[in-house]
Amino acid sequence: MYTIGEIRERYLEFFKARGHVVIPSASLVPENDPTTLFTGSGMQPLVPYLLGTPHPEGKRVTNSQRSFRAEDIDEVGDNRHTTFFEMLGNWSFGDYFKQEQLSWLFEFLTDKERGSGLDPHNLYVTVFAGDPETGVPRDEESVGIWRKLFSEKGIKAKYVELGSEEEGSKQGMQGGRIFSYDVKKNWWSRAGVPSKMPAGEPGGPDSEVFYDFGSSHDPKFGVECHPNCDCGRFLEIGNSVFMEYKKKEDGSFEKLIQRNVDFGGGLERITAAANNDPDIFHIDALAPLVDRVPNNLPVKTKRIVADHSRAMVFLMNDGVKPSNKGAGYVLRRLMRRAMMYEYLAGDSRLNFRSLLEKIINVYHGVYDISSETVLSVYNEEHSKFSSTVKNGLKEFEKLAKIGAISGKDAFILFSTYGLPYETTFEFAKDRNIEVNKEEFEKEMKKHQELSRTASAGAFKGGLADHSEKTTRLHTAHHLLLKALQLVLGNEVKQRGSNITSERLRMDFSYGGKMTDEQKQEVERIVQSKIDEDLPVIRSEVPRDEAEKLHAEHEFGQKYPDRVSVYSIGPKEATLEDPQFEKTFSIEFCGGPHVVHTGAIGRFKIMKEEAVAAGIRRIRAMVE
Repeated sequence: MYTIGEIRERYLEFFKARGHVVIPSASLVPENDPTTLFTGSGMQPLVPYLLGTPHPEGKRVTNSQRSFRAEDIDEVGDNRHTTFFEMLGNWSFGDYFKQEQLSWLFEFLTDKERGSGLDPHNLYVTVFAGDPETGVPRDEESVGIWRKLFSEKGIKAKYVELGSEEEGSKQGMQGGRIFSYDVKKNWWSRAGVPSKMPAGEPGGPDSEVFYDFGSSHDPKFGVECHPNCDCGRFLEIGNSVFMEYKKKEDGSFEKLIQRNVDFGGGLERITAAANNDPDIFHIDALAPLVDRVPNNLPVKTKRIVADHSRAMVFLMNDGVKPSNKGAGYVLRRLMRRAMMYEYLAGDSRLNFRSLLEKIINVYHGVYDISSETVLSVYNEEHSKFSSTVKNGLKEFEKLAKIGAISGKDAFILFSTYGLPYETTFEFAKDRNIEVNKEEFEKEMKKHQELSRTASAGAFKGGLADHSEKTTRLHTAHHLLLKALQLVLGNEVKQRGSNITSERLRMDFSYGGKMTDEQKQEVERIVQSKIDEDLPVIRSEVPRDEAEKLHAEHEFGQKYPDRVSVYSIGPKEATLEDPQFEKTFSIEFCGGPHVVHTGAIGRFKIMKEEAVAAGIRRIRAMVE
């Protein structure tokens, strides 16, 4: 039986042998990226390099990226959905393209000695069918490459053009091995289909690989089965994105300055396929967690607790704290849903502390997880939840006796008593009581930013579009951090940031509220450095050298051996001679930035406030 550790190590070694540098996993909380609350794919931290900025480690990199997605949270508990997962990835920044990528991927998936040892007869692939609106043609090249690869294994690879998921459920397999789908299935960008992409967002056609477990088709998912069917027979295990397009302001598409490869493969899913087991909750990273949940809870519930617990550990370890909005809201939702099941199982039967410690042990040596951080955050939230849950259940029982629970009632149970809305809906269903979910969601939207709403509506600016305004704000962000340190002390460190085309937001460590005089002085320092029109210089240096220069970097983040740093000033600094010892500001960063600070404009602090104990938040803009 393969473990996730074996598959992870084999994958990284496989691509390392093909000239890729292994880079560390980025934080689950994206730095300076307002397009999403969490890192949900390996490419997110690499967008600047896909757009043309040289990567410090060269044109070929690979890693296993810890990822979190809340979009499928309601599906957790089946055989394939989790909120937290690891995404195996390899990238080519203007180097190799389709021929090498598909050939190497196929070799890794099927090689028993150095790869995951999958039977090629169980592999099926999809390609891009073309799209008249974007003008991007059908991916004939990938069809040809796949045909040759399957042929070398003695497998006849018939090509079937389905076009859409709906057509797939009507037409079925038709003896095919290679299938083409439209933009809904075989086009990839962070925003989804081309029509939803903001200006400046990169994307392109992709080619997905599916593993066939050979189970019988369930007709409730369509008349016929096909690779993108959700009946459980097929499991998507990897996606090679050929990222060579960028959306323009007028809605049309142009070629990027380089052709890129962006591959993402679910580590847990590939491991399940390697074991020929369609249930990812049977792999070594999840099965022991499920087994620790008491058997008096339903199987789906046990899986939800195991999944949410794993996600909680990694989110808390990356600095997320429970709150009522943004990333903190998502964490609180996970924690309280799991805690409710703990409460129902009985504290003596479901020892959450031991479950969290088990997760930390499972990933020991792979990721640096602070047991102290995780358990302290958990204990604090558990204490808050325990004090309200009993009253919440009492209120639920009162409503249940009446036989009616409105959407507003469900919202009050959630907002006032801390009762997770999933629990309200599940309990109501057990009593044959309907709850108006639409009414509940309307109430929720009035109160707070839902995770899905945040994800769906976030693509309005920021680093994705590399707009002129955003670029100015990014450089202003560096000046602001240094100015805060000069005014408040060197103990000030960045603890999170978010930049859109309208404003910048920075969270930083500091024990008290800033005075008006302090804010005015910070503004003055930033503006003075803007008025000096200092050069902004990007350099690639060894990580240890950057650390010796005291370059600012994200707290707790791992960086590759060579890093990109941006230095601001002095006036006479040049690309050939950055004069680090005289610089005003120096930070680990991937960009983008203005060339001289004079391009930033007028800087103004909009607001400064507390967000957590010892953490302040400052918002600023440029004109």
